[in-house]
Amino acid sequence: MGTKLDEEGIAYSMNPQQEMVDRIRDHYGLDDSRVLSAMKMVPRHKFVPEKYQYCAYDDRAILIGYEQTISQPYTVAFMTHLMDLEGDERVLEVGTGSGYQAAVLSLLCKDVYTAEIIRDLAEEAEERLEKLGYKNVHVKYVSAEDPWINKAPFDSIIITAGLDEVPGAFFDQLKVGGKLVAPVGSRNHQIMTRYKKRKNGDIKKEEYEAYVFVPFVKMAKPK
Repeated sequence: MGTKLDEEGIAYSMNPQQEMVDRIRDHYGLDDSRVLSAMKMVPRHKFVPEKYQYCAYDDRAILIGYEQTISQPYTVAFMTHLMDLEGDERVLEVGTGSGYQAAVLSLLCKDVYTAEIIRDLAEEAEERLEKLGYKNVHVKYVSAEDPWINKAPFDSIIITAGLDEVPGAFFDQLKVGGKLVAPVGSRNHQIMTRYKKRKNGDIKKEEYEAYVFVPFVKMAKPK
């Protein structure tokens, strides 16, 4: 990859999105071409505060205000990879944040319904996603335990906050054969977990890597 000097003589990458996906592939060994192609297409710097845009494509989480973060690129890639999206799914995201994960998902499925319990974040994300042209993303400010229930069931659900355990209400909103991906565990140590809903209603659980996410908030916060 080439570099370019800005007006102050500081070097920056000419193709940071490509470098980001190359890092995910080469360092972590995640070689999901559909997921990486989608991440390469989404301008991550548009989803972080202006003061952090210089490091938007670094392999790190970034503060977005309200004690919330945008997850590091590898985390976004891995969670999306676990969803096994084929293109025609209706997906529920719990925890919109700045809207970056929803934008990535929008390129991989039919519709994304994303719920956020912090009103200001929901409004900012909705405006941002609309401005950037993500027409199949639907944002809603809502109680975290009852998001988009009128749109259920969903083919896949992704929860982008740490939980002690996944509330049963989410499995009720998941189609038979559907997958739910969430970080589950204690406040400072969660395991990325994928659940699959079987025909008899049983839930198959698969555990992967360790992470630390901001905690899941059960009730909507007043503005």
